[in-house]
Order: sequence, then C-alpha cells, then structure tokens
Amino acid sequence: MSRFSRFGGPQERIEVVRKSFDGSKYVDYKEIDALRRMMSPNGKIYGRKRLGLSAQDQKLVAQAIKRARFMGLLPFTSATL
Repeated sequence: MSRFSRFGGPQERIEVVRKSFDGSKYVDYKEIDALRRMMSPNGKIYGRKRLGLSAQDQKLVAQAIKRARFMGLLPFTSATL
C-alpha cells in the first residue's frame, strides 16, 4: 500500500526510527529536521496513522520530540516555528 500526498504523487517516507547494534530501536532527538516534519505547523505531533508508524515507534518519536523540546532544540508552540 503506497501513501500519496495531497497532490497525487507518492509521499516521501521519513525514516527516524533506527536499530542499534544490539537490535533495540531508538530515535535520535538531535535530528531536528526529521522530527520537525513529524509535527504540524502549530507544533502538534502528528498521529501514527498519518506517519505510518507502529504504536511502539510512535511512542519513541513522541518521546524524542518532547526531549528535544525540553533541551530547547524544538519549540513548544508555533510562535517560533
């Protein structure tokens, strides 16, 4: 099943969930560009159906976005996006 963008073309998939050498999954909170594409212009985190992630991967992405917000790498609101 392919995902299509609003204009009919194939949508580019964002790969942020990676596997480490021991096989565990992780999301790097320092990849700001990739994490910003998973947020709306208002700063809300997109749902897992829109992103095409599993529930476990969505939890990892949400945790990485929240960690980046706390560190000051991503804004909490849309005022600075």
